[in-house]
Amino acid sequence: MKEAAELRHPTEHYHAQPLEDNLFEWHFSVRGPPDSDFDGGVYHGRIVLPPEYPMKPPSIILLTPNGRFEVGKKICLSISGHHPETWQPSWSIRTALIAIIGFMPTKGEGAIGSLDYNPEERRGLAKKSQDFCCETCGCSLRSALLGPSPTNPSPDDQEDQELAQQINFKAEARQASESTGAESEPPTDPRGERSTSGGQEEEETNAEQQAEAAPAASEDKPCPTAPSSRSLSPRQRRAQQHQREPPSRPTFPAFPHTATPHPPQDASHTGSVVLIMVLALLLAALIFRRIYLTNEYKFDYEL
Repeated sequence: MKEAAELRHPTEHYHAQPLEDNLFEWHFSVRGPPDSDFDGGVYHGRIVLPPEYPMKPPSIILLTPNGRFEVGKKICLSISGHHPETWQPSWSIRTALIAIIGFMPTKGEGAIGSLDYNPEERRGLAKKSQDFCCETCGCSLRSALLGPSPTNPSPDDQEDQELAQQINFKAEARQASESTGAESEPPTDPRGERSTSGGQEEEETNAEQQAEAAPAASEDKPCPTAPSSRSLSPRQRRAQQHQREPPSRPTFPAFPHTATPHPPQDASHTGSVVLIMVLALLLAALIFRRIYLTNEYKFDYEL
């Protein structure tokens, strides 16, 4: 609301106000920079503020054909939502408007939402731009801004223009550094690749030589007890061999009772079988006794 109050009155260079029913959508009008292909043109667009504004940058959309920015598409600038890393909360909508004017004469270079029309087409669009009328806010570009005057700009405008020039310069410097970095990478990369690859090859060869030398050294290295073992008796030699042998020797076959736990399982299985047989015999004895008692009772009853 503070920025809306500051930008309430149009100037000869720009004007912006939020919509009546949406404070996060602003409509703006900017005049083309003098001594350029856009001189004499007035261009209209939208600024969509995120809920986190001013901590996050706005999105800028041009609605008037101009030959520099695509119509109805979010343009890619260092002050727009495409580059939140370069946005600073101290910037304002006034700064964005002046930065748009400063960005118009620059080259698009394939950026998102950018165009590279020839000068004649841009001059023709600049003449036709004042006939544009926004259907959303009802703004007519013929009366959107004040007439150009030779008066000096206000101190606020001078400060914003200097800041916008810094933003423009930063963007151009970043693009130049990226292009020079991409061009300088091919001659410098082979040297780096050679040095790094040479270092890797030397490390690999050293590792291979060490790996090959390790077993050879272990095989050629004499046993410390070998010279003294010649003067020992056979019994002492056997004792030393038993001491040098590891506690577990996988070459010898394991004993049956340690190899597999089958015997305990067989014993438990045998015990269960015996128990089942005993229970079956007891059950058969009970059945036989029951039959015997039934027959004896029947025999007594007949008597």
